Amino acid sequence: MSFLTQKVAQEIDDLLMNKMGYSVYSLMELAGLSCANAVYRILSEKKIEKGRVLVVSGPGNCGGDGLVAARHLHHFGCLVEVVYPKRPNKELFQNLIKQITGLEISLLDTMPEVGKVDSDYDYILDGIFGFSFNSKEGKIRSPFDKILDTLSKTSTPVASIDIPSGWDVEEGDILKTNLQPETLISLTAPKLCAKNFKGKYHFLGGRFLPESLCKKYEINLPKYKDTEQIIRL
Repeated sequence: MSFLTQKVAQEIDDLLMNKMGYSVYSLMELAGLSCANAVYRILSEKKIEKGRVLVVSGPGNCGGDGLVAARHLHHFGCLVEVVYPKRPNKELFQNLIKQITGLEISLLDTMPEVGKVDSDYDYILDGIFGFSFNSKEGKIRSPFDKILDTLSKTSTPVASIDIPSGWDVEEGDILKTNLQPETLISLTAPKLCAKNFKGKYHFLGGRFLPESLCKKYEINLPKYKDTEQIIRL
């Protein structure tokens, strides 16, 4: 199976949007749906009905994926709350917020304390940082440094969107966040850091990669089955 560098992942996104007619929103919708499917499947395997899910969204597109996933999880019957401390003013994100609040999903400004997270939620979806994260800055900015500390300490299982937040896209946890998610949901194709993932569940989602780009970048991936939006790797 192929693993993408940060540069190739960015190039593929640019080609999808600038050459192949995809909008940021359409990619986000498909990615978020994949993430919701993965979390719901895990909850079902664990025989957890009406699972209590905390979605933690960052200010970028990965955070948007989390907001979309929260909406779908709500419609799947889960009890969802969203931590969204940094909210962009762009129309795309404002519309995602309207969709969330229109469903009466709680939007929290701050991350609950570890003890409350342990007791109040069955699963956490980590959508803080995606493959554009720059670990070379050497630190994680506030308030996400404290949020990641909570995620690393909670007993509630975590599913990370595309990469575990705070990890270097290619080298893994070089900033020593100590975040070790139970689940990784790779989008489009796994990034190089996924080779360092030791959790229980690894899914592939984002079912939108054209064959032409697979050939261009020599990407080898398993085939999706029927109407499935995710593949368990």
